[in-house]
Amino acid sequence: MNLKKSFSRNSLIRLALLIASVAVMLLVMPRADHQSFTYELNQPWKYQLLTAPADMPILRDSTSLRQMRDSIDRSFIPVVRMDRDVAHINLQRFNTAVGQGLPASEHRFLSGMLKEVYAKGIVETEIFDNIRSRNDKTLRVAENSGGDNTIHTIDASEMLSPAKAFNFIDSAYTQASGVKDARLDENVQRALNISLNPNVVVDSAADSKMREQEYITVNGALGVIKKGQRIVDRGEIITPQIFTNLNTYQEIVSQQSGDKEKRTFFTIGQGLYILIILSVLFIYLRSYRSTFYDDLRKMTFLTTFITLFEVFAVVMFEYFHNGFYLVPFAALPVIIMVFFDSRTAIFSLLSVVLVSAAVATFQFEFIFYELMAGITATLSIRQLSKRSKLLRTGLITFLVYTVCYLAVCLINEGDLQNFQWRIVGVFGVNSIALSFAYILIVVIEKTFGFTSTVTLVELSDINNRLLRRLAEEAPGTFQHSMQVSTLGAEAARAIGANTQLVRTGALYHDIGKLESPIFFTENQHGINPHAGLDPATSARKIISHIPAGLQLAQKEKLPQVIRDFIAEHHGRGITRYFYNTAVNDNPDKEIDKSQFTYPGPNPRSKETTILMMADSVEAASRSLKDYSPASIDVLVERIISSQEADGLYKDSPISFKDIETVKATFKKRLATIYHGRVAYPELHRPATASSDTDSKESL
Repeated sequence: MNLKKSFSRNSLIRLALLIASVAVMLLVMPRADHQSFTYELNQPWKYQLLTAPADMPILRDSTSLRQMRDSIDRSFIPVVRMDRDVAHINLQRFNTAVGQGLPASEHRFLSGMLKEVYAKGIVETEIFDNIRSRNDKTLRVAENSGGDNTIHTIDASEMLSPAKAFNFIDSAYTQASGVKDARLDENVQRALNISLNPNVVVDSAADSKMREQEYITVNGALGVIKKGQRIVDRGEIITPQIFTNLNTYQEIVSQQSGDKEKRTFFTIGQGLYILIILSVLFIYLRSYRSTFYDDLRKMTFLTTFITLFEVFAVVMFEYFHNGFYLVPFAALPVIIMVFFDSRTAIFSLLSVVLVSAAVATFQFEFIFYELMAGITATLSIRQLSKRSKLLRTGLITFLVYTVCYLAVCLINEGDLQNFQWRIVGVFGVNSIALSFAYILIVVIEKTFGFTSTVTLVELSDINNRLLRRLAEEAPGTFQHSMQVSTLGAEAARAIGANTQLVRTGALYHDIGKLESPIFFTENQHGINPHAGLDPATSARKIISHIPAGLQLAQKEKLPQVIRDFIAEHHGRGITRYFYNTAVNDNPDKEIDKSQFTYPGPNPRSKETTILMMADSVEAASRSLKDYSPASIDVLVERIISSQEADGLYKDSPISFKDIETVKATFKKRLATIYHGRVAYPELHRPATASSDTDSKESL
């Protein structure tokens, strides 16, 4: 019953992960139920024949429209308003400014000139320049009549700007005085400057209205494209007019898609599309990668990573030109392969690419580019043991992108006239981004507690502080660990297990012996502390290296996968030597087996199972008196068969075929290690300097 409840709970959690992933992806998907086209001026149309979805107006292209508007602006006659109070106000201002110091005749003359220039009309300098630049010296004047503006045209040829009005009065004064160089008094000049202000001003409302009315005349349709008529066909160069027609098409289709019911069904379709793709991924994991599927932490990582990657891709597509090709899709399988395997990585890539293709502009090209680049990246990197491999993979991926783009250009165009180096540059940026995937790998390691191959390589460095301590304080154990590491790695390679994981795990599996190295045979030099102990006490001392190793691993913050090697390399096995000794010493007494049993658990992965085998075989091989192939064969068979009989492999996914392969590998490797040596004959006469040989030579 509890098992059923657990199964039901786990299934619900994974279902929730699936639904949450679909919901987030659906949320960021564009809501356009029509194909979105990407097109550029003076470039060929890359799609099939496009026809009008309805009667469609032919509008002026943007260039023509801008030219027409510029022409209207240049010839536009401003709409102005005569402010009749300005003259009166400024005349008073002049009288106040000159005061009583001016002769009456001169005062009258200047006042009369002010009235005259205001009667002609003083306009703003900008309007004055506009009038002078036109052949037609006219202005439109707005006058309020019955609440509405009435517009009539006046002759503006005699109108003056403030500067021209001043010069006009100054010239009139010189002529009236009869003196050739007569100049106005400085006080009078200042008074005129402050008194000459435009009384003809632009009527902003009326001017804008008139200008818009003229714009409307050029914004009108030039004609109509009937429903079903051709807009553009494949290969046609997009002229400014075609470009405008395409924009009109997009607007019409967008308006047609604004129907609420249509949008609802379209969204449902998107959701089903994403759900189907992700469901297939989940089914694959459950059927062929059950260890991953059953691990909630790994499933959470996979769904979260895929979802966030898809969100990032869609955002890039929405806000950047060629945004999809800036997204390093090839990085996704590389990162997943580091923590899972290559098949899961490629399957995940296929899922993300298919979801993204729903919004891609060129679906065929997009799927082709990304699948080829992603698969190539996955195959080229195999195991990420060095950060430099990412640089090489980035370069290879760039070359694949470029070749694929070249192939598509040749298929679509039949030549390379439209080959765009800009696209190649985008692929280059994409490949550079792939090279920085290592940073994301480190973040994932810290967030989810995973261990990458790069980390394992770093841990396997014998200059590591913990391994250096093992070499100094327990040199025999260190040499044993090195031999087990080599032996286990060969076996892992033979059955397709994680070679680097076995190699690294073997180096750390016995670190618990640092607590009391002298109690272990490989570190003893003539003194055996077990001589004065009973078998149960000795067994406790031997077994204690497991919890001591786990405690030290936790202190040194070793990854969990390494701790598994420490805990599982003896499984629930028995310290056979001391148990047999206790039984032999007490033939009439029932011996408590638990006192001689390791805490376990039994190996739960192929890698820890290989280590258990290699550890026992390597240790036992040191006791052989005869290293012939036959004796090695017997030893390996006896050790592994004994472990099988004790049920130590029952929790491991290792197969019988794998076990046989491991046995064969061990036999071959041990035969190489313990190969026979040629005995050198004794020298029966004194050696001479000329015949001296290296005493350390071995054959």
